Parts: sequence; C-alpha cells; structure tokens
Amino acid sequence: MQKSANPLRRVYEWTLSLAERKLSGLWLGLLSFAEASFFPIPPDVLLIPLCLGSLRKAFKFALICSVASVLGGLAGYAIGAFAWESTSAWFFQYVPGFTAEKFDRIQEWYTEWGWPLVFLAGFSPIPYKIFTIASGVLGMALLPFILASAVSRSARFFLVAALVAKFGEPMKEKIDKHFNLLALVFGLLLVGGFLALKLLR
Repeated sequence: MQKSANPLRRVYEWTLSLAERKLSGLWLGLLSFAEASFFPIPPDVLLIPLCLGSLRKAFKFALICSVASVLGGLAGYAIGAFAWESTSAWFFQYVPGFTAEKFDRIQEWYTEWGWPLVFLAGFSPIPYKIFTIASGVLGMALLPFILASAVSRSARFFLVAALVAKFGEPMKEKIDKHFNLLALVFGLLLVGGFLALKLLR
C-alpha cells in the first residue's frame, strides 16, 4: 500500500491494516474505545474488513465494537466531567473536527436537547467523541447518556455487520461510499420525529 503524505490518511491506512493482524478483534475493541473519546478514525474502517474475512463472526465483531464504544463514551464523559479544563486545548489542536466553535454550538444545543443529540452522534457520521465529552462537561444525567450511547452505537455497528454478512464483498464498496449518507438521513428523520412529538404536546 502506497503511503500518503496526508497524516490523517496515514492513520486511516494504518487502521485498515489492523484487519490483517492476529489480535484483530482486540484491536477492534481498542479502536472503538479510543474513537469514542479522541481517535479520529471510526471503527467501521476495521469492522467491515473483519466481517468480510469471517462472515460467521460478523455479529461478534459488532458486539465488540458496541461494548467498547460505550465504554469509550464513558471515558469521554469522564474527560468532560473531570479533566476538560486541562485537556481542552489538546483536543482543539490535535483532534480533527473538534473545534472551540463547534463545541460552543453543541453546548447551546444541549439547552433544548440532551440524549437525542447523543443518539444522533452515536449513529451518524457526526463525531461521537464531541458529544461524549460535552455530556460530561455539561453534566448530562449518566443513565440517559449510557442508554442513548448503547442503543445508537449498537444500531450502527450491527447494521454494518448485517449488511456485510448478507451481501458479502459486493456490499463493501457500497457501504464505504454511502453509509455516512444513509446514517445521516436516518438520524435526521429520527430528530424530525422528536421535533414532531414536541410540537404535538
């Protein structure tokens, strides 16, 4: 594989190479944990080739992803709750997509929405880590945070595993190309449903 000059692309290529390692399942768990709090590459990058390599283990890999991601989300929550003042500058400088402007905007959104935002970020291409840390900074109730994270992360990873297990190799390119768009559309529909319920009250 030819090395890219783009640092983020190199991280992506390194992540993809983990599928060929002996302890790939462990790497998948570590990646899922880290992505929920600071790592820039989503675990789908590793989940898809692992599922393709062993279709019978697809749902096992999805479970590893889901559990590790929720635990990583709790780590992000802890960072926000107990260490944000000392770590915020590092996040804004080194974590792609994590900017002071976005973080300020998210804090405004939390005034109206709490766990639905966590759910949307957990399922969609919106950086989940921003919301896990914001939840800790803003003191979101822990139980709704865990439930929203568990349901959304599981829905995302089991959907990927199910598609790969059902359609195999031909589905890989389609997932890579369209998953973020499909996830975003689903998330928007979900939020639209919450808004409709609110207006009907």
